[in-house]
Amino acid sequence: MQLEQLSLLNYKNFESETFKFDPKINCFVGHNGVGKTNVLDAIYHLSFGKSYFNPITGQNIKHDTDFFVIDGMYEKLDRPEKIIVSAKRGAKKIIKRNGKPYEKFSEHIGFLPLVIISPADRDLITEGSDTRRKFIDGVISQGDSDYLNQLINYNKVLSQRNALLKYFAANNTHNQDTLDIYDEQLTQYGTAIFEKRKTFLESFLPIFLERHKSISAGAEVVSLGYKSQLEDATLLSLLKNNINKDKQYQYTNFGIHKDDLLFEIDGHPIKKFGSQGQQKSYLIALKLAQFDFIKKQSGVTPLLLLDDIFDKLDAKRVGQIIALVNDENFGQLFISDTHADRTEAVVKEIHQTYKMFKL
Repeated sequence: MQLEQLSLLNYKNFESETFKFDPKINCFVGHNGVGKTNVLDAIYHLSFGKSYFNPITGQNIKHDTDFFVIDGMYEKLDRPEKIIVSAKRGAKKIIKRNGKPYEKFSEHIGFLPLVIISPADRDLITEGSDTRRKFIDGVISQGDSDYLNQLINYNKVLSQRNALLKYFAANNTHNQDTLDIYDEQLTQYGTAIFEKRKTFLESFLPIFLERHKSISAGAEVVSLGYKSQLEDATLLSLLKNNINKDKQYQYTNFGIHKDDLLFEIDGHPIKKFGSQGQQKSYLIALKLAQFDFIKKQSGVTPLLLLDDIFDKLDAKRVGQIIALVNDENFGQLFISDTHADRTEAVVKEIHQTYKMFKL
């Protein structure tokens, strides 16, 4: 799969811009603030219908304008594909494939597989479990539309159950029949999601460990674990046995919305015991494993976006990463960096065609 052309209209800092891309490597270089990351984010937007860095649609529209349009021309499985994402202030965002709008954005997820590696990924380590759940859900959803639908349904029922708990508290009442319906639905969707997350981690872990070994040259021992309340009890029993706690907090305290991933280095949490370089290596391995997993699952080579990839990595680790992408497993790469000379020197080592965009 290739992105052949990208056109931006009123997107972030771009008024009107068109880029024609090399089929292998494309580098965006320039000082901070010129919009390098915004180009990568526009490409991400075309795959997922939202920004990677700022999910609030109105804040992605250029100042003093009322709308934005992102237009991408792709070649996928020897067929041309045109994707347009447009948004207007106060109106619902629209995603069109070959001129036809999607009824549900979820139908588009996975059609243009993509992996982004960015300094913002550090949130996976520093932020709460919600960020890590979004990661695992994002990887699985790109190749499993049933999983995505189960997740959407689970979150809808969870919201309804939480609203019911608030209603109980506000009106000093209790309706067991309605609660039972929500508990059974949550159990149905939640159990299926739990099983798929477990299965995913079993197949994902060895890919991740192999990628990390390549990047770090085996210098550290890392692990990736999965933590869920459903490991020790069924979701239905957890919901039934903790209803008093839920009513007290007016919130559902048990379920797969509490799951987490455990990132460890040498047997300790990487958040506390990993250096900045070690954390970055861990995250890059995680994302490259995501790339491998999605490619194997979908049969389509994802686009790979490397945002400010050389930041906080020594020359040796940068060289190891570049060596990894210098093979036929990777398709089209998009790189952003502040140093044009550094980027070009590194890219030349890959011995592939490339294009430099100086912003």
